Amino acid sequence: MPNDTPLPVLLQRLDEDRRQRYRDNLAFYQGSQWPGRARRGERRLTFNYAKALVDKVTSYLLTGSSLQLEGGEQGAERARRAERAFRAVEQANALAQLDYETELDCAVLGDACYRVSWDAGAAEVRVTAPDVQGIFAWRQPDDPTRLTALASQYRLPPDPGASERPEDLVTEYWTAAAFELWRGNELAERQPNPYGHIPFVLFPNVREPKQPWGASDIPALIESSRELNRAYSQLSQILELSGNPIAVLEGVHGSQDIAVEPGAVWEVPESAKAYLLDLLQGGGVALHREYIDLVYRTLHDLGESPRTAFGHNPQGLSGVALNTELDPIARKVARKQRIRTAVYERRAELVLRLLAQFTGLETGAVRPVMHWGPILPVDRSRQVAEERSLVEAGIQSRRTAAANLGSDDPAAEWSRVIEERVVL
Repeated sequence: MPNDTPLPVLLQRLDEDRRQRYRDNLAFYQGSQWPGRARRGERRLTFNYAKALVDKVTSYLLTGSSLQLEGGEQGAERARRAERAFRAVEQANALAQLDYETELDCAVLGDACYRVSWDAGAAEVRVTAPDVQGIFAWRQPDDPTRLTALASQYRLPPDPGASERPEDLVTEYWTAAAFELWRGNELAERQPNPYGHIPFVLFPNVREPKQPWGASDIPALIESSRELNRAYSQLSQILELSGNPIAVLEGVHGSQDIAVEPGAVWEVPESAKAYLLDLLQGGGVALHREYIDLVYRTLHDLGESPRTAFGHNPQGLSGVALNTELDPIARKVARKQRIRTAVYERRAELVLRLLAQFTGLETGAVRPVMHWGPILPVDRSRQVAEERSLVEAGIQSRRTAAANLGSDDPAAEWSRVIEERVVL
């Protein structure tokens, strides 16, 4: 296209397949799971197992996660100051809630994004999660993880009582060197990038080989969910008809005054037959239930979320046996955690850069390290004993042990321990 084509016009035709995929996955997650229009009189029940499975995996993903700042022996005090500043940013931006919402969105759509910027008015770091449906990225041809440019497009809400205006559509275009702001199709601002880097962290839910964008959890669940809904709807209709039986008359030319109700008396010719159609004879319901159970197991297999993850444990499994039963969801969560480790550490690096640039905080030699808690249930007393043994043997630090045991701020916790010892 011509070089003078406005950027927002170019974006209208960019990544149409990806954005349509986002819309389809989101609609399915929200419960629009039947294809096409319903026929007249057709019963369509929707049991949204897809949403339940996605929510379950996301809750497992973030359990016990924490990010610590380390500076080694030379930068221990600097790391403590940086960590206090980082915790303030974490609290001001409610990152725990933001991370859960973003991870849920990422699992549904297949991609997500964080923006780390400086709010000059409030003099603080702002961490937000733009809608990835409005994100467009340009990457290094030989390294899809490295961004060369990124556009973020969103629409401002109109004034009360007013209709939408073209200038309400805002487009930001970022490179490491420059920043552009578009309102509608008009360029409103162009200036050097005040940060010196693209202030976004764009990441996939799970990676597909050789693909720049991620894969959603939804597609694997679509066929099983639709078949389960169809089977439930069919069985529901059969049971309703059985509760309101159909009268069958053989050898009768008319059906006046024939009522199916308690105490009804039918008068029919001597050679005729009259009976109620039993839709449940021959074990029909059992066959439907067996088929539903088969589809149900398939749904859990494809979602890599065993029924045990939802509290179903009739065999009373525990210990190694329970962990083996839950191994599929643990593997799925571990795949996501490998990606998220780099994401959350990168986001923390951007926060530290802005704190250093705008507040003068010394962050040299300080590096963020992501810690993940155990995915599967653990024996708490045994875990404490193991962490204590590692600390006493000099294999790991108290801060690492505290992080592994779920402390959000090991440095502050250790400071409180020292204070209590002094008082005592």
